[in-house]
Order: sequence, then C-alpha cells, then structure tokens
Amino acid sequence: MWNFKSVTLFVASLVVVILVSMSMANAEENKTITPQEFASNVAQVPGKLVKFIGGEVEKTKEYQAKSWAEMKTKWPFTMIKSKNNESQD
Repeated sequence: MWNFKSVTLFVASLVVVILVSMSMANAEENKTITPQEFASNVAQVPGKLVKFIGGEVEKTKEYQAKSWAEMKTKWPFTMIKSKNNESQD
C-alpha cells in the first residue's frame, strides 16, 4: 500500500505545494506608510465620521417621513376618525 516511492512522491508534492503557496503569499508588494500619511489619515477621521453620521441621519429622516405618511393611510384608527369627522385632522 504505502511503499517508499509513493511516500517520497507524496512528501515531494507536499513540499512543492507549500513552496508555491509561500511564494504567492509573498508576491504582494509591501507598502509602508509614512508618519505624515498616518497623521493626515488620522486628522481626516473626524470629518469623515461627521459626514457619514449626517448622511445616515438624513436617510433615516427620509425613511421615517415616508413610512409615517404610509402608516397614516393604512391604520384602522385613521380610517375610523376620517369617517366620523372629516373636519378634524
């Protein structure tokens, strides 16, 4: 079943696979970041955060306005109210 030739072939192919995968992992270019780039990126974070949160707040307001307007037309108590007294709204 497992003779010397098959074990040697298996070990050799395993070594080849490991070497190829290691060479592929090292193929990426290592980019270093300078202290000035780091400082500028850190300085930009508060502005980006405020912009992101402001955008999320606006999207939430738009969604709530749309869903509340839709809710006013679908809920039963608004239909009962409009049937009883249409002058009050």
